[in-house]
Amino acid sequence: MTSPSHNTAQPWWKFGHVWLVVSGPLIVVIASFVTFYLAAHGKDPVIDENYYQAGLELNKAGVGKPESLAPAVQGRNHAATGLVLVPKEK
Repeated sequence: MTSPSHNTAQPWWKFGHVWLVVSGPLIVVIASFVTFYLAAHGKDPVIDENYYQAGLELNKAGVGKPESLAPAVQGRNHAATGLVLVPKEK
């Protein structure tokens, strides 16, 4: 006759494949908490406290006006069409 097998069920944490499957998402969750901590506690001042006044001063100085962007516009047009524009004399 057949002999009874002594195959006892082991707890789930004793199988290596379970840890392989669980470790990937667990590492991602831990990394997301670390990223959140760094983002929340390592704040950078992105803009100056006095950004509005600084922008007004730049406007008064003429930075960003169409005349100051002429070389960029000519470069863009030259790259798109291959034509070289000759600047107008004032």
